[in-house]
Amino acid sequence: MFTGFREETLQFFLDIRFHNDKTYFAANRERYEQHVKAVFHTFIEELAPTMQQIDPLMEIRPYKCLSRIHRDTRFSKDKSPFRDHLWLCFRRAAEPREGSVNFFFELGPTTLGWGMGTWGENRPMMECLRRRIAARPDEVAKIISRCDLAGNDFVVYGNSWKRMEIPPEVPLGLQGWYTMRDVYVGKGHPDMNSIYTTAILEQVRKDFLALAPLYHLMRGAYDEAVSDQSM
Repeated sequence: MFTGFREETLQFFLDIRFHNDKTYFAANRERYEQHVKAVFHTFIEELAPTMQQIDPLMEIRPYKCLSRIHRDTRFSKDKSPFRDHLWLCFRRAAEPREGSVNFFFELGPTTLGWGMGTWGENRPMMECLRRRIAARPDEVAKIISRCDLAGNDFVVYGNSWKRMEIPPEVPLGLQGWYTMRDVYVGKGHPDMNSIYTTAILEQVRKDFLALAPLYHLMRGAYDEAVSDQSM
């Protein structure tokens, strides 16, 4: 049962930040397994029913959802072998992380965030989403409105096309969405103190359910793009 993240969880992240080498990690692997990995796995397991309520095809196996503590340093100037934070990602099983529509949660000593969106750019999906916005603007606006982004303290992030022509049928409230190159919605002001109790679990669960309508809108565009590419 998840009772909250522990002070030992963040302490391990702090320690690995300042002792980022394989010898130190090997000597402290048991701390990582007990106070970090096991706690994250329990958190994922507690969220699993909600995620399958949102999408029955969602991948919920903890070892598939949780990021690895080991960094891939092959193409990075930073050769530190370990991360000082972890994230989890709920997406459909067997789909690539890059460009996927997913729910995420991230925690580190100075990092806390969660939300939903795309991991990087997915141009075909965004093209499909633009077609939906232009063809059914009222429907799309209602879906976004149901998420109550401002009321739930969500912030929309992403990059936009600067010179994209916007069709006249796209209303002002959707023009920002129409020009997006990639998009994700994250919690605006997460409370770091909440991580030590079940309050963090309840808040993340509530917010993921609130974002479900937007997830299904983007999921529909993702599936349409995959279908178009297979033709």
